[in-house]
Amino acid sequence: MNSLEALNRAWFLSINATPATPPWQIDIAVAIANELLYLIPALLALLWLFGGRHRRSAAVRACCVAFLALGLNQLIGMVWMHPRPFMIGLGHTFIEHAPDSSFPSDHATLFASVALTFLLARMWRCGLLVAFAGIVIAWARVRIGVHFPLDMAGAVAVACVAYALIAPLWQHAGDALMHILIALYRRLASWPIRRGWLAP
Repeated sequence: MNSLEALNRAWFLSINATPATPPWQIDIAVAIANELLYLIPALLALLWLFGGRHRRSAAVRACCVAFLALGLNQLIGMVWMHPRPFMIGLGHTFIEHAPDSSFPSDHATLFASVALTFLLARMWRCGLLVAFAGIVIAWARVRIGVHFPLDMAGAVAVACVAYALIAPLWQHAGDALMHILIALYRRLASWPIRRGWLAP
Protein backbone atom coordinates (compact mmCIF):
# COMPACT_ATOMS: atom_id res chain seq x y z
CA MET A 1 0.00 0.00 0.00
CA ASN A 2 1.47 3.36 -1.02
CA SER A 3 1.58 6.38 1.26
CA LEU A 4 -1.30 8.17 -0.46
CA GLU A 5 -3.61 5.19 -0.02
CA ALA A 6 -2.49 4.83 3.59
CA LEU A 7 -3.32 8.50 4.16
CA ASN A 8 -6.67 8.01 2.45
CA ARG A 9 -7.56 5.11 4.74
CA ALA A 10 -6.37 6.88 7.88
CA TRP A 11 -8.35 9.98 6.97
CA PHE A 12 -11.40 7.81 6.30
CA LEU A 13 -11.16 6.15 9.72
CA SER A 14 -10.94 9.55 11.42
CA ILE A 15 -14.28 10.59 9.86
CA ASN A 16 -16.16 7.28 9.67
CA ALA A 17 -18.79 6.70 12.35
CA THR A 18 -18.59 3.69 14.66
CA PRO A 19 -21.14 1.65 16.61
CA ALA A 20 -20.37 3.94 19.55
CA THR A 21 -21.51 7.01 17.58
CA PRO A 22 -24.88 8.31 18.86
CA PRO A 23 -27.67 6.98 16.61
CA TRP A 24 -29.07 10.47 15.99
CA GLN A 25 -25.76 11.54 14.48
CA ILE A 26 -25.77 8.54 12.16
CA ASP A 27 -29.40 9.22 11.21
CA ILE A 28 -28.52 12.80 10.27
CA ALA A 29 -25.53 11.67 8.20
CA VAL A 30 -27.64 9.04 6.40
CA ALA A 31 -30.37 11.61 5.67
CA ILE A 32 -27.83 14.07 4.29
CA ALA A 33 -26.10 11.40 2.22
CA ASN A 34 -29.35 10.18 0.68
CA GLU A 35 -31.65 13.22 0.50
CA LEU A 36 -29.53 16.34 -0.04
CA LEU A 37 -29.03 15.20 -3.63
CA TYR A 38 -32.53 16.49 -4.47
CA LEU A 39 -31.31 20.06 -3.92
CA ILE A 40 -29.72 20.02 -7.38
CA PRO A 41 -32.77 19.25 -9.57
CA ALA A 42 -34.92 21.53 -7.42
CA LEU A 43 -32.49 24.44 -7.77
CA LEU A 44 -32.01 23.90 -11.51
CA ALA A 45 -35.77 23.80 -12.03
CA LEU A 46 -36.27 27.01 -10.05
CA LEU A 47 -33.57 28.80 -12.02
CA TRP A 48 -35.17 27.75 -15.29
CA LEU A 49 -38.80 28.44 -14.37
CA PHE A 50 -38.26 31.75 -12.59
CA GLY A 51 -34.88 33.04 -13.77
CA GLY A 52 -33.74 35.23 -16.62
CA ARG A 53 -31.68 34.13 -19.60
CA HIS A 54 -28.36 34.28 -17.73
CA ARG A 55 -29.59 32.01 -14.95
CA ARG A 56 -31.22 29.64 -17.41
CA SER A 57 -28.03 29.48 -19.44
CA ALA A 58 -26.02 28.68 -16.32
CA ALA A 59 -28.50 25.97 -15.31
CA VAL A 60 -28.33 24.27 -18.71
CA ARG A 61 -24.55 24.59 -18.82
CA ALA A 62 -24.36 23.07 -15.34
CA CYS A 63 -26.41 20.12 -16.56
CA CYS A 64 -24.05 19.60 -19.49
CA VAL A 65 -20.99 19.74 -17.25
CA ALA A 66 -22.56 17.37 -14.72
CA PHE A 67 -23.61 14.80 -17.33
CA LEU A 68 -20.17 14.80 -18.92
CA ALA A 69 -18.47 14.55 -15.52
CA LEU A 70 -20.65 11.63 -14.48
CA GLY A 71 -19.86 9.94 -17.79
CA LEU A 72 -16.15 10.42 -17.12
CA ASN A 73 -16.66 8.83 -13.71
CA GLN A 74 -18.08 5.74 -15.37
CA LEU A 75 -15.06 5.51 -17.66
CA ILE A 76 -12.68 5.89 -14.72
CA GLY A 77 -14.51 3.14 -12.84
CA MET A 78 -14.20 0.82 -15.86
CA VAL A 79 -10.48 1.47 -16.25
CA TRP A 80 -9.52 1.51 -12.57
CA MET A 81 -11.59 -0.23 -9.93
CA HIS A 82 -11.06 1.27 -6.48
CA PRO A 83 -12.96 -0.71 -3.82
CA ARG A 84 -15.23 1.01 -1.33
CA PRO A 85 -14.26 0.79 2.36
CA PHE A 86 -16.75 -1.97 3.15
CA MET A 87 -15.39 -4.05 0.26
CA ILE A 88 -12.04 -4.34 2.05
CA GLY A 89 -13.50 -4.64 5.55
CA LEU A 90 -12.44 -1.15 6.58
CA GLY A 91 -14.47 0.88 9.06
CA HIS A 92 -18.25 0.69 9.45
CA THR A 93 -21.02 1.07 6.89
CA PHE A 94 -24.52 2.26 7.79
CA ILE A 95 -26.40 1.95 4.47
CA GLU A 96 -26.64 -0.67 1.76
CA HIS A 97 -24.58 0.14 -1.32
CA ALA A 98 -23.59 -1.69 -4.48
CA PRO A 99 -19.99 -2.98 -4.38
CA ASP A 100 -18.82 -0.82 -7.28
CA SER A 101 -15.85 1.49 -7.67
CA SER A 102 -15.69 4.29 -5.13
CA PHE A 103 -13.53 6.71 -7.12
CA PRO A 104 -14.62 9.35 -7.90
CA SER A 105 -17.82 9.98 -5.94
CA ASP A 106 -20.81 10.56 -8.24
CA HIS A 107 -22.60 12.61 -5.59
CA ALA A 108 -19.64 14.90 -5.05
CA THR A 109 -19.05 15.13 -8.80
CA LEU A 110 -22.60 16.35 -9.35
CA PHE A 111 -22.33 19.03 -6.68
CA ALA A 112 -18.84 20.10 -7.77
CA SER A 113 -19.92 20.39 -11.42
CA VAL A 114 -22.92 22.55 -10.63
CA ALA A 115 -21.12 24.68 -8.05
CA LEU A 116 -18.17 25.32 -10.39
CA THR A 117 -20.47 26.31 -13.25
CA PHE A 118 -22.47 28.70 -11.08
CA LEU A 119 -19.39 30.30 -9.54
CA LEU A 120 -17.75 30.86 -12.93
CA ALA A 121 -21.04 32.35 -14.14
CA ARG A 122 -20.76 34.81 -11.21
CA MET A 123 -23.88 33.41 -9.58
CA TRP A 124 -22.22 33.62 -6.19
CA ARG A 125 -25.14 32.80 -3.92
CA CYS A 126 -26.20 29.70 -5.87
CA GLY A 127 -22.62 28.60 -6.36
CA LEU A 128 -21.67 28.93 -2.70
CA LEU A 129 -24.90 27.23 -1.62
CA VAL A 130 -24.21 24.23 -3.84
CA ALA A 131 -20.53 24.16 -2.85
CA PHE A 132 -21.42 24.14 0.84
CA ALA A 133 -24.04 21.43 0.30
CA GLY A 134 -21.45 19.43 -1.65
CA ILE A 135 -18.98 19.60 1.22
CA VAL A 136 -21.68 18.46 3.64
CA ILE A 137 -22.78 15.54 1.47
CA ALA A 138 -19.15 14.52 0.90
CA TRP A 139 -18.56 14.45 4.65
CA ALA A 140 -21.77 12.47 5.22
CA ARG A 141 -20.92 9.79 2.67
CA VAL A 142 -17.51 9.25 4.25
CA ARG A 143 -19.13 9.35 7.70
CA ILE A 144 -21.50 6.50 6.86
CA GLY A 145 -18.76 4.41 5.28
CA VAL A 146 -19.41 4.32 1.52
CA HIS A 147 -16.59 6.59 0.32
CA PHE A 148 -13.02 7.57 1.01
CA PRO A 149 -12.05 11.25 1.36
CA LEU A 150 -9.93 11.16 -1.80
CA ASP A 151 -12.99 10.03 -3.75
CA MET A 152 -14.27 13.55 -3.10
CA ALA A 153 -11.05 15.21 -4.23
CA GLY A 154 -11.22 13.12 -7.40
CA ALA A 155 -14.78 14.30 -7.96
CA VAL A 156 -13.68 17.94 -7.90
CA ALA A 157 -10.89 17.19 -10.38
CA VAL A 158 -13.29 15.42 -12.75
CA ALA A 159 -15.73 18.34 -12.53
CA CYS A 160 -12.94 20.75 -13.49
CA VAL A 161 -11.99 18.61 -16.49
CA ALA A 162 -15.62 18.37 -17.59
CA TYR A 163 -16.08 22.13 -17.33
CA ALA A 164 -12.90 22.72 -19.37
CA LEU A 165 -14.24 20.40 -22.10
CA ILE A 166 -17.72 21.91 -22.15
CA ALA A 167 -16.61 25.58 -22.08
CA PRO A 168 -15.40 25.85 -25.72
CA LEU A 169 -18.38 23.83 -26.97
CA TRP A 170 -20.74 26.11 -25.06
CA GLN A 171 -19.07 29.20 -26.45
CA HIS A 172 -19.61 27.85 -29.94
CA ALA A 173 -23.12 26.39 -29.64
CA GLY A 174 -24.58 27.56 -26.32
CA ASP A 175 -26.62 30.45 -27.72
CA ALA A 176 -28.19 28.27 -30.39
CA LEU A 177 -29.04 25.58 -27.83
CA MET A 178 -30.60 28.11 -25.47
CA HIS A 179 -32.66 29.59 -28.29
CA ILE A 180 -34.10 26.16 -29.08
CA LEU A 181 -34.75 25.25 -25.44
CA ILE A 182 -36.42 28.57 -24.58
CA ALA A 183 -38.62 28.44 -27.69
CA LEU A 184 -39.67 24.88 -26.81
CA TYR A 185 -40.31 25.85 -23.19
CA ARG A 186 -42.42 28.85 -24.16
CA ARG A 187 -44.55 26.69 -26.40
CA LEU A 188 -45.04 23.90 -23.87
CA ALA A 189 -45.60 26.22 -20.89
CA SER A 190 -47.50 28.98 -22.68
CA TRP A 191 -50.58 28.69 -20.46
CA PRO A 192 -48.87 29.33 -17.08
CA ILE A 193 -46.52 31.87 -18.70
CA ARG A 194 -49.46 33.94 -19.97
CA ARG A 195 -50.91 33.99 -16.47
CA GLY A 196 -47.65 35.22 -14.98
CA TRP A 197 -47.02 32.06 -12.97
CA LEU A 198 -43.70 31.37 -14.74
CA ALA A 199 -41.02 33.56 -16.26
CA PRO A 200 -41.35 33.88 -20.06
